[in-house]
Parts: sequence; C-alpha cells; structure tokens
Amino acid sequence: MDLEFHQLDLRYEELRSRSPARERRLLSSLAEIGQQTPIVVVECAAETARHVVIDGYKRVRLLRKLGRDLVAATPWSLDEAEALVLERMMRAGEADSALEQGWFLRELRDRFHLGGAELGRRVGRTESWVSRRLSLVTELPESVQAHVRAGTISAHAAMKCLVPLARANREDAVKLADSVAPLSLSTRQMATLYAAWSDASLKTRELLLKDPALVLRAHEEARRTRERPQTPAQQLRSELGALGAIAGKVYQRVRRGELRGVLAPERDELRQSFAQTSRELVRLIKRLDKELSDARREHAADDPAAT
Repeated sequence: MDLEFHQLDLRYEELRSRSPARERRLLSSLAEIGQQTPIVVVECAAETARHVVIDGYKRVRLLRKLGRDLVAATPWSLDEAEALVLERMMRAGEADSALEQGWFLRELRDRFHLGGAELGRRVGRTESWVSRRLSLVTELPESVQAHVRAGTISAHAAMKCLVPLARANREDAVKLADSVAPLSLSTRQMATLYAAWSDASLKTRELLLKDPALVLRAHEEARRTRERPQTPAQQLRSELGALGAIAGKVYQRVRRGELRGVLAPERDELRQSFAQTSRELVRLIKRLDKELSDARREHAADDPAAT
C-alpha cells in the first residue's frame, strides 16, 4: 500500500540514534533507484486513517527530503507493543547499543504501562537486564541523549565515556557533550578525553571542557613523540634513568627495614642476587667510564678552543 506523509504517525522516531553517513548513502540510493523496501506500519487505534510507523523512519525522512509524495508501506495486523518487539527481534543482527535498548524499553514501559518482569518476558531478557538498560537512560542527561539521537555523538561513545562521566559529574558530562558534538569524534577519541578528564586537575578539566580538540591534538603529538625512534644516546639515557630509579626504590625498601623479617634461606637467595647485580654494575661502571672518557678526549682533539 502507498501512504501520504500526513497519514503517518511518527511517534517512535526518537527510539534510534541517527548516522549521518548511513543516511547519505541511503539518500543517494533513494534518489537513484527509488524506494525498494516498504516501511512497516500498524493501524493507529485512535485514528483509523493514520498508521503508526514501526520501521522505516530513515526512509520516511529522506523521501520527504527528496520531495516525494507517497511512501510504500506494509501493514502488520498486530498491536503496537507486539509490533515493536517483533521488529526489534527481526533486526537483532544490527545490535542496538545498550542506550538505544534503554530508549526502547522506556517507551514500552511508559506508553503501555508494562512492568519490568513483563518487559523482560516480551524481549526475552531477565528483569535485571531490563532494569540496567532503563537505568542508563536516567543516568545520561537528556541533552546528551539528544546529541546521540542526532548522530553527532555515537551511542557507543556515549555508553563507554559519557555515562561514567555523568555518574561522576553530571554537569561536566553535559559540557563535554556540547563541546564535542560538532567535532564528529570517534569512540577512541572520546575515550582519550574521558581518560584525560579522570586524571586531570580542576584547571585542566576546565580547559578540556572548553577546547577538547586542543587536548586531543596535544595527546596525539605526545603519542607521536613516544613512538618516534630514539637515538642510541637517548636510549642509553632512558635505560640509565630506569636503572637509577630501581636502585633508589630498592634502597628505600632496605632503609625501611624490610630485610629484618627475612628468613635465612631467603637472605641467602638475596645475597646471591646482590652479588650478581654488583658484578654487572661494576662492569657497567668501568665500561661507561672508559667510553665516556674516550669520547671527551676525542671531542677535545676536534675542538680548537680546547688546545
């Protein structure tokens, strides 16, 4: 059957997040070859002339954008709740995010007055699973959810980063979402920002919330610096620094008296390890002293000011 736009009830349009990239691809297909797959509708109980859209919201949006007059539709002879659950089950392979599942469950709960046990029975999950999904949509501020629905923040990034941030600081979660929404960041970049926020001072957090792109650029530059190949001198300096840090750590432990409670067999093992380490250190010190002294003499011979 063909329906006009005014005959469609779009009450469930907000149950899924949008993907601008997918919509661009679908728009191109619709413009080139037209609508190939009908939307799914059920009859509206309040107005028989109208039909509630169960599946196909992207197609409706984009056909309207293309200026089409009619939408091809397939009617289901089910009530709304059953149709919604069936549609979700039929596209289970698309793997909704936990946040989108929470939106769906909240809609069923509020519109059809279904309890947790009944929701679990209908979607084939436990009541505890239903409760956890519903809690997500209450923990994440509505303004952040709006960004997810609009497709400017991915549902996965919101789940991984903005939900835990909202639990820790709801106001900062809102500020960060507002700042990153225009940037189209990946989940990895969002995770970088969340990790930076978790470890940062109050002043650094203010900078991060104000200019997250600057923080990401600094993080990327630091990563490139870490991955840049080191010269032999840089490698030796790094390794000597690590050796000195370990020596200092061992010294402090001994100074605190941690050897006092060590049993005789363990003392013998430690003495053997110490003797071996001492030999290696003495060998290293002699070799380094010789090499560095030779390098100084070579440098002096090449330097006219040293003669």
